[in-house]
Amino acid sequence: MTGRLRTGIERNMFVRSSGAGDSSDTILWIHGLGESGLCFEELVTATGLAHWLHLVPDLPGYGKSPWPRVPMSMLAYADMLGEWLQEDRKEPVVVAGHSMGGVIGTFLSERFPGTVRAFVNIEGNISEEDCTTSGQVAGHTRDSFMERGFEALLRTVYQAGSEDRSFRMYYPSLRFCDPRCLYLNSVELVEFSREETLALRMRGLKIPTVYLSGDPGGAGARSRSLLDRAGIRWIPVPDTGHWPFLDQPETFTSLLLEELP
Repeated sequence: MTGRLRTGIERNMFVRSSGAGDSSDTILWIHGLGESGLCFEELVTATGLAHWLHLVPDLPGYGKSPWPRVPMSMLAYADMLGEWLQEDRKEPVVVAGHSMGGVIGTFLSERFPGTVRAFVNIEGNISEEDCTTSGQVAGHTRDSFMERGFEALLRTVYQAGSEDRSFRMYYPSLRFCDPRCLYLNSVELVEFSREETLALRMRGLKIPTVYLSGDPGGAGARSRSLLDRAGIRWIPVPDTGHWPFLDQPETFTSLLLEELP
């Protein structure tokens, strides 16, 4: 890491920020299910993106942000982020969302078109085959997940981390998240993905969009087919999985910079 990371509280969210850009050169990073902004720290403090201002919130119920009294839906997250951008940013921003964050970013771009100038979807859900963790969680009843499913998920991710750095990075954030939010958002992700309309909704945005996919361990054949059918340009990041920015940060940054307006 080379840049300085700053932290603060915005709208009851823990927010990391970095970079030297001004309000006209801002990227909002939205993390995925069970994740936090921790996953983006190395990326946004690297020299390759230093000329952009980066905003990296932990969504309520995730990471270092307080748990909400009532679990929040993904649409509620999109509205909260959109209202924050409207009040805080003078110019539209680039939104970059990973996994669940890609779905939230789609909704944010739909509902607050004047606040977003471009959208980068990183491994966001497109079809049900993308519901790896969310599908496991949603396979429980709410009570069974709260009683034993969450602890079982923690053990699975911990064990996977012995061989995969991405899961070692994921585990600390997962331990901090509110299991109520994790369950609700997992059920939502499965429902939205099963509908197979997320690629079409991305096509409907009136801004530049791109989908960055892990390769070979990222979005599968069904999701790529739906992206093709919707006319969404997608770019594979070689030698990566679901967290391409962790697996190959330099390659990911190079591809991202080619796409940023």
